[in-house]
Amino acid sequence: MPALSSSPTAPVDVSAPLREFVLYVAGSAAALALDTGVYTLGLHLGLPLLAAAFLGFMLGMGFIYFVSTRHIFKQHRIADRQREFAMFALIGLAGLGLTELLLWLLVHRLGIAPVSGKLATAGAVFLFNFGLRKALLFTTQPQRKALIPQQ
Repeated sequence: MPALSSSPTAPVDVSAPLREFVLYVAGSAAALALDTGVYTLGLHLGLPLLAAAFLGFMLGMGFIYFVSTRHIFKQHRIADRQREFAMFALIGLAGLGLTELLLWLLVHRLGIAPVSGKLATAGAVFLFNFGLRKALLFTTQPQRKALIPQQ
């Protein structure tokens, strides 16, 4: 029976991705606290509901972007920070859309209690946001293999 591989494999270092994930969880929790605090304060000060929600969401997103680029992720795929932020924000808005869709499905179509649906949705959307941001923004560009091997 032939060996699967004749060359030794290097050990895989999982500490950096795990560190990024844990820090992103903490940063996201802080961003959510900021979002909720600004939302609550805005309502207390008389802002309309949607204005308070928008302001909280934007400040929370700005916070998690700042923390992500300064303290969590060391690699950047996009050099232009304005373009990077635009992509970061688009992923966040896609996550917001996914939240709305999942809540509608879970609560209105499947009859799950709203709070339970929100908790399940929050977990799924967190993984969606982290995965897309990590893959599209905070990794190095993968090297493409040549179709014809070079000699």
